[in-house]
Amino acid sequence: MQAGINWDAIAEYFMYDPQRPLIFSSAQFFVVFLLFYALYVSLKNRIILRTLYTLAFSIFFYYKSSGIYLLLLVLSTGIDFSLGHYIYNASTHARRRFFLWLSIAANLGLLGYFKYTNFFLDSVNALTGTHFGLMDIFLPAGISFYTFQTMSYSIDVYRRHLEPLTEKVKDWRSFLVQFMDFGFFVSFFPQLVAGPIVRAADFLPQINRKLGLSHAEMGRALLLICGGLFKKAVISDYISVNFVDRVFENPGLYSGLENLMAVYGYAFQIYCDFSGYSDMAIGLALLMGFHLNENFHTPYQSSSIQEFWRRWHISLSTWLRDYLYISLGGNRKGKLRTYVNLMITMLLGGLWHGASWVFIVWGGLHGLALAIDRFLGGLGRWFRLESLRSLIILLVIHLIGAEYCGVM
Repeated sequence: MQAGINWDAIAEYFMYDPQRPLIFSSAQFFVVFLLFYALYVSLKNRIILRTLYTLAFSIFFYYKSSGIYLLLLVLSTGIDFSLGHYIYNASTHARRRFFLWLSIAANLGLLGYFKYTNFFLDSVNALTGTHFGLMDIFLPAGISFYTFQTMSYSIDVYRRHLEPLTEKVKDWRSFLVQFMDFGFFVSFFPQLVAGPIVRAADFLPQINRKLGLSHAEMGRALLLICGGLFKKAVISDYISVNFVDRVFENPGLYSGLENLMAVYGYAFQIYCDFSGYSDMAIGLALLMGFHLNENFHTPYQSSSIQEFWRRWHISLSTWLRDYLYISLGGNRKGKLRTYVNLMITMLLGGLWHGASWVFIVWGGLHGLALAIDRFLGGLGRWFRLESLRSLIILLVIHLIGAEYCGVM
């Protein structure tokens, strides 16, 4: 007897499984993507259908990654699409600022609750001796990325760098089309979960372009996907499982040299993991006709800490520069204020990476290094040598680290 179709198994596949989220480096994803891409190419000349189809797939992808927390993505999208209209059309500057801060508060409120509530409670307990119970909070995938992405839209509209999509709304049909475009921008699945962070001004004009892919672009896309997959699934995972994790779990069992090699191995691991995922995202987007900016540019070849941050996680470092550092005053309010702005930016950048004092200290050390590098660069021609400035920074950071370890 011929076996029938197992509809239960098919239905189960479309349900969210927290033990098996859909991720780029899985064979399951590439099978699903090939099926998606076959129909996507057939819709290349039907822009609205192509956008709607990709939006539906992006929603499915995020649901398979975070389940019901898909509603947070929808909520964030709706808030900033609406507030962008009020920011742009407010009758006074005070009202514009009010709606901007409402957008920022909504985005940071969502991010703060889901990512930092338990960190805050744990810190209060440690500092005051209280015993507040930690909450059972699930961290939705990509929330750090899409909240920054939607916030940048509101800020660009406020600064008049961007006209909100609501300005193109004439009737219900155009409203649905513009809301769909904004949802597409926020939820675009290649970069939704782990970046790179995309700006609306760069991405939105690409949505309604005619799809075209040259042989050179096809080759570059496949190279990025294969190279990124190799860095993520082969190099990073192998180093992590077979060396770094073992040494970090029991450092006392290994020699000083092995511990040092584990530290360098960890630096290589996180680079391959993060840049590999970014490369895959950029390559997948390019296959679909969308150009995303480079996110890592050989950062470990940098000759100074400033150059490192121009090469490492470029979409985040430029976001922090344009929307935080410059908003604080940048380097326009004197040297001391410049150093303070650098420290604030990097401390918050460290906190963005993870809800832990370790990340805050990491961000603070990078902020201190950037401040020292900028200070030394203005002392004279001898300190214009990047290698000398880097050596001094390493000595200072080493002394701080030794003092910290001695206190601990």
